[in-house]
Amino acid sequence: MSFAMTRAECERFLAGVHVGVLSVGGAEPGAAPLAVPIWYSYRPGGLITVLTGRASAKARRIRTAGRFTLCAQQEEPPCRYVSVAGPVVAIEDRVDPDERAALARRYLPPATAAAYLVATAEQLTADITVRMRPERWLSADFAAVTERMAVLERPAAAERPGLEHPPAGCG
Repeated sequence: MSFAMTRAECERFLAGVHVGVLSVGGAEPGAAPLAVPIWYSYRPGGLITVLTGRASAKARRIRTAGRFTLCAQQEEPPCRYVSVAGPVVAIEDRVDPDERAALARRYLPPATAAAYLVATAEQLTADITVRMRPERWLSADFAAVTERMAVLERPAAAERPGLEHPPAGCG
């Protein structure tokens, strides 16, 4: 049984609201990669866009490596994830205020987003915009396993009335 999603499913999933984990190679040979949670934006067929501090470890490593990986996941069952890796196609030394506002509204309720944008206004000049072209896609969707487990649990539940079964977990 394959758990891989189709390319279209991957793109729809990645376009959904998930905190991504950005991973980029070590600063020097033998160093562990840096992996940090980050807000991102993506439209099917487009580029991954992240904003990060100009002088951050992420920015330094991304500039050196010229590529990164982003993994987004759904933690509640049925668990799913999409991981994309690719080259950085642009590092912009500025942040577009409209793009930053859209990112805040993507992740925060409207009133909170507005307050966040005011409280972090210095990021307009302190951050950079990084764009990556997804080339390598990995994915898994464990919905089929969750459905199969539910089917297998039904006869067992019928034989033992009154017993509760916890929800199926991730594979």
